Amino acid sequence: MEFLNALNGIVYIVLEAIWWIIIVQAVLSWLIAFNVINTSNEYVRNGLYALDRMTEPLYRPVRKVLPDLGALDLSPMVVLLAVIILQGPVRENLFAALMRAAA
Repeated sequence: MEFLNALNGIVYIVLEAIWWIIIVQAVLSWLIAFNVINTSNEYVRNGLYALDRMTEPLYRPVRKVLPDLGALDLSPMVVLLAVIILQGPVRENLFAALMRAAA
């Protein structure tokens, strides 16, 4: 039982990290689009490359299903919705496990 509680906690942390990575990537893409961030900077370019490498495996299956809307990419929003939907049962199980431990 303790193993399942630990696994549930790890899954929740991973889902939360994915959520924040997608949010950061979206904000950075907007800042780049409005020329606030200079992409010729090596550190910025490496950070964007790292974020792209982390999120592309999540976006690729969604992009295959969604229609091509040109410059508008809805795959981050779809992945965020999936993460939120997955977090619901994980959060409930984690809360139930914490309540059982406290009792």
